[in-house]
Amino acid sequence: MRDESNLLGDYVRARRELVTPEQVGIPVLGIRRVPGLRREEVAMLAGISADYYLRLEQGRDRNPSAQVLESLARVLRLDDDATAYLLRLGAGKPRPRRRRARKESVPPGIAKLVATLPLPAYVEGRYFDVLAANALATALSPRLVAGANRLRDLFLDPAEQALYPDWESAGLGMVAGFRESVGTDTDDPRFIELVGELSLASPRFSRFWARHDVEACEGAPKHIDHPQLGGLLLNRERLDVSGTTGQKLVIYHPDPGTDNADKLALLASAMRTPPGDDEVQAVRARARSSSGR
Repeated sequence: MRDESNLLGDYVRARRELVTPEQVGIPVLGIRRVPGLRREEVAMLAGISADYYLRLEQGRDRNPSAQVLESLARVLRLDDDATAYLLRLGAGKPRPRRRRARKESVPPGIAKLVATLPLPAYVEGRYFDVLAANALATALSPRLVAGANRLRDLFLDPAEQALYPDWESAGLGMVAGFRESVGTDTDDPRFIELVGELSLASPRFSRFWARHDVEACEGAPKHIDHPQLGGLLLNRERLDVSGTTGQKLVIYHPDPGTDNADKLALLASAMRTPPGDDEVQAVRARARSSSGR
């Protein structure tokens, strides 16, 4: 696993390599030997010296001012989430002492709520571990069970990957959300274990991780290609669990009166009584009719 001691330098270098000269108005003359912007170009656009920017990337200066960081964020075309992350990296706080992994536990009331909700629901920890899940969530994806890890399953389990029609976008989004969730707390043994495992086992994860994307995972519509019911479009909500550090209650729900609602109802029914082929075909026929209107 890569040494994460120079978080600020690693981050600005990775983001520099993703910005093209054309995006910032620099004419391209001849062959460029580096991806993205050169260091001196970033320094010029941010209004700082090339030597100072080099020291930032190399980790020889780790206490830049907020003004410098905001200038870099502008040049590197960072959005609000990524800018906030950059400012945290440059805050200059001492690194915490390496500590033992902390076991996350779901508040009892939230565990009862998840079990009784009539919608797919689960609790996700700070490191995207599934801490609790109801039966309908597991019917939606067999990997939504307590003890699983969303990041590991998405990158290492082909069956989980098959649920997502746009797997590349799903993978990029989850990695960006994971980095935002962890922030600068990279001495946590759980973080070290998970990133190390995935970096060795998945070249695609390693490539995504090297981009240093940062994006908060928010509620959004999600397309799922269910192996029995076909395509599903569900709304995903992510709600903070009070009294915890970073836990989220995740709930999937369809728009009322749609074929997606019919399919989810069929999935819930199948948990009690396996549906016959005629019932499955009827739902699929309604879905095709709806999409053709």
